[in-house]
Amino acid sequence: MMTRRKMLGVLAGTTAALTCNQLSAADRPFAKRLGIGMHSYGFHWRAAKEKHAAAKFSDALEFLEYAHQLGAGGGQVTSGAKDTEYARRIKTKAEEHQMYFEAQFALPANESDTARFENDVRLARDAGAMLFRTACLGGRRYETFKTVEAFREFREKSWNSLALAEPILRRHRLRVAIENHKDWLVPELLSILQRISSEWVGVCVDIGNSIALLEDAMEVVKALAPFAFSTHIKDMAVQEAADGFFLSEVPLGDGFLDLKRMIEILEKANPAIQLNLEMITRDPLRIPCLTDGYWATMEDAPASALARSLGTVKSKKSSKPLPKTTGMAFERQLAFEDANVRASLKYALG
Repeated sequence: MMTRRKMLGVLAGTTAALTCNQLSAADRPFAKRLGIGMHSYGFHWRAAKEKHAAAKFSDALEFLEYAHQLGAGGGQVTSGAKDTEYARRIKTKAEEHQMYFEAQFALPANESDTARFENDVRLARDAGAMLFRTACLGGRRYETFKTVEAFREFREKSWNSLALAEPILRRHRLRVAIENHKDWLVPELLSILQRISSEWVGVCVDIGNSIALLEDAMEVVKALAPFAFSTHIKDMAVQEAADGFFLSEVPLGDGFLDLKRMIEILEKANPAIQLNLEMITRDPLRIPCLTDGYWATMEDAPASALARSLGTVKSKKSSKPLPKTTGMAFERQLAFEDANVRASLKYALG
């Protein structure tokens, strides 16, 4: 963990826009420096892939450097299919800037994929990571699966992947943080953790995702905190829709989540936990919870969740239009995304 002396030394070198009028660590909204998760910069990664002139970074090394320039405490990012030398450069970069590095890659899909997975694990350790973040599902449960049977098949495949991964993680002493990625209801994810019962398997607690599955955000944090290895810190805004509601990430402090209390719970459970900003700039997500299709795989969700969630949307709905990126020029999307990240970091610094 970073000492106060080291932290203040790093903060002294951040950009003026983020360091003016800083409060002491004890008085800031977050006592620990906020890192940046790579998905906060979706448009920028697209720019890098397309070799756009406005791309601010193109790989993990450059991403960490840019995060440092913004005053971030670290980064959660895919290192890419690189070699040991590159991985060690990531470690050196992070150490030079007194930052942390959390890796990101997929669990093994099957037995034949374990060699790839073990190589990713080795490279993550070479890069100085103590954990990697992953998700069992790339999409959203209510959009991906049309039947209970399809979801059950996914659940079994996810378990098999985790069972293949755990011995490798134990051998290399690398932890995995599984995100609640709009796929698992909290009882389902807890069941997996209890079944695997490993010190190397925990959770990347995304404090906003589970709203899309009609779970109370604070209760999700409380339930998952004992298993929390890492985080996605975000703020959320909602508005009513004819078939449910709209859900958007917004800059920290602009939404309705009790960020301070959530972080207190997470840090009490795991004082060493890192706080990764995930400020995704995009159109609002439609949560069609008043349609039959939404409920196709939600056999274990309590009926009361619908009434409670719609009540929350009604009482907490945003007074401002939810952010949208459709129709913006790409350069404007890039600028909007960067501004949202900067605003969130400034809020965290107080």
